[in-house]
Amino acid sequence: MNRDLNEKCAVFGIWDGKEASRFTYFGLFALQHRGQEQTGIATTNGKKIFSYKHSGLVSQVYTEKVIKNLPGFAAIGHNRYSTSRGTNPKHAQPIVFEDICAFAHNGNLPSTKALEDFLDKNKIPNKGNSDSELMVKAIGFYMKKGFPLSKAVEKSYPLFTGAFSCVALSKKELVAFRDPRGIRPLVIGRSEKPTKAGKEIVVASETCGLRASGVKFLREVLPGELVIISKNGIKSKILANIEPKFDIFEFVYFHRHDCKILGQSVYEVRKNFGKMLFRENPKLKLDVIVPVPETAIPSAIGYSQASGVPFEMALNKNRYIHRTFIEPTQANREQKIKMKLTVLRSLVAGKRVGVIDDSIVRGNTSRDISKMFFDAGAKEVHFLICSAPVKFPDFYGIDTPKQENLISSQKTVEETRQFLGATSLTFLSIDGMVKATGLPKKRFSLSAFNGEYPLPIFEHEKEIKYDSLKFKD
Repeated sequence: MNRDLNEKCAVFGIWDGKEASRFTYFGLFALQHRGQEQTGIATTNGKKIFSYKHSGLVSQVYTEKVIKNLPGFAAIGHNRYSTSRGTNPKHAQPIVFEDICAFAHNGNLPSTKALEDFLDKNKIPNKGNSDSELMVKAIGFYMKKGFPLSKAVEKSYPLFTGAFSCVALSKKELVAFRDPRGIRPLVIGRSEKPTKAGKEIVVASETCGLRASGVKFLREVLPGELVIISKNGIKSKILANIEPKFDIFEFVYFHRHDCKILGQSVYEVRKNFGKMLFRENPKLKLDVIVPVPETAIPSAIGYSQASGVPFEMALNKNRYIHRTFIEPTQANREQKIKMKLTVLRSLVAGKRVGVIDDSIVRGNTSRDISKMFFDAGAKEVHFLICSAPVKFPDFYGIDTPKQENLISSQKTVEETRQFLGATSLTFLSIDGMVKATGLPKKRFSLSAFNGEYPLPIFEHEKEIKYDSLKFKD
């Protein structure tokens, strides 16, 4: 429920689809949680590249007419959150480059200097371009030199200095590739039953995107790997030295809990977050456990199972709330949260309530929720957070606030508790988070929690402060 953290996007690709655009729609619908402001699809019939993109939810943007106007046997798709460049549809993806290729990107390049220098050297205009637009221009440069898409990506790859999970489409190939650390997710699926054209091959940000397309999970795209899909099947090439550092926030918040990552069930890992939170703090006296929907629900179940404290869905989310363009005034800021959430008074009145959430970023939403529970008659409100304090901004594809707006980088746990107006505040430790995944610590990027960035953040280094006394707790 933490709207202070936004994943920039989801990517999807399909080859040999009888109706590639239709199956891309299904995949993007399943991946809607990764981006809710803009969506787009590009297809090819082998002779031309077709595309359509617009602001809005997947279910709102695509009509039967739009899908039928996107013919072809292969397609890629993209869902996007707006970031610093705003909601202008011109930044929506996939980006089509001169009817040569289409490109979609999940992630972020902290520095685009290498790309800008390359494009400047080759006299290619790039002023005001996003990192994704720069990437596709570099790929397109090599394709105009006569290289196929896969080779153009290989030659451009050293210029991509950051985190990226990408799909790209030409008239003859569909490719998928990840950065050397594999910070953002990307998986491959394949149909078990062949079509006339062969077996359908699908690439998606999450396994739920594969299921929506009716294909079976095959494997993950490896960090530093280029996967080439064509009429000849699947080929693979490693483009960089691999040092996996998957972003643990995918387990904490972004992934749908019915998916798998790194061989682990997201649902079970989130339950483990709750169990570990209880084991680290077993003396807290509670009458009821209540999750902040939706991502914290499995963690609340895990905490309840480990502690024996009853679980109740006492915080109800309006399932139809996504984005609103009618903003309450500052004086009525509480009205916005009340549009999204309501408390079932009969379940919490007079009780010591344990509120489980996935993370705290700015703290404003948590403060509003705390007040809502007290207003509903709760005797005590204990916030239990299933991740460590977020003290550092992300530069790899999560739209986080600047460090000075991250409450845990500015306040101690006790000061944060006072800000929330809660009876107590408890965070899961970094080691507890990692242990809950069942995977080794070295496998993860924990940069939001410990400030250890696995890829260079270049000029952003000057934005980071490590020496605050607030970090002592």
